[in-house]
Amino acid sequence: MSSPAFDVIVCGSLHLDIMVHAPHLPRPDETVVGTKWALQCGGKGGNQAVMAARAGARVAMIGRVGRDDFGARLRSHLADAGVDCRAVLVDESIGSGMSAAILRDGGDYGAVIVSGSNLRLEPVAVAEQWKAVGGAKVLILQNEIPEPANLAAAGAANADGAFVIMNAAPARAMASALLDRIDCLVVNRIEADMLSGVPVRDPADAASALSKIGGRVKNVIVTLGGEGLVIKSDDTISPIAAKRVKVVSSHGAGDCFVGALAAKIASGSSLTEAAEFANTAAAGYVAAER
Repeated sequence: MSSPAFDVIVCGSLHLDIMVHAPHLPRPDETVVGTKWALQCGGKGGNQAVMAARAGARVAMIGRVGRDDFGARLRSHLADAGVDCRAVLVDESIGSGMSAAILRDGGDYGAVIVSGSNLRLEPVAVAEQWKAVGGAKVLILQNEIPEPANLAAAGAANADGAFVIMNAAPARAMASALLDRIDCLVVNRIEADMLSGVPVRDPADAASALSKIGGRVKNVIVTLGGEGLVIKSDDTISPIAAKRVKVVSSHGAGDCFVGALAAKIASGSSLTEAAEFANTAAAGYVAAER
């Protein structure tokens, strides 16, 4: 495709998150007294689309919601952020995806998701929607939708010469056919551990894991939260230090990183330049009150 309509297309999940603040995560059979709660539009796909738009990219979203209040809220949130959501289809037979997340006082969290309509993303429809909206320079994928949908989206993007970013979250085994269609794999330490078999705690561990990941993927980024990140590109492994900030909440920081990374790559930056930009954007996000 010589002139794509968008800088970034995200094919992925949309969840309405119920955010609960509590002093700690509950143990089995324990009831914890929380301090506050809020509704937040999320899903890794939706978060990444919004973050790419905030970073200045022209963004479209391919996804699926239910015909319910959650779905209406999710579509409205995308539109308000400047994300084109004509390819966010409405499922008449199942509810929208949602999650319940508990945020601890220190800023970390645990969450449970119910995927709902996200599991109804069909490969043929995904490929059709890529063409219908006019394609993009960069495609973002994650593991919160069925793998056949990811395969179809990546195949459509490959055919148009788009750069494909796969955020392998949540961690799951991925088919070789999908890895062959990816230009950049982004994983956190847990996902890197699962894919490599190497326990990842720090940049040195990440470098060891990178030597075992990505035989099929040219570019791999391992994000390490407060330890920064490590990039493998063209067999060169390079660390990038974390930005030192006071953490308010780490919830969504990885999605901020991926969205900003995609926006910068679409603008013509190198992978390292884009990763440095995304690292700064994610640091600002975890320090922000929300």
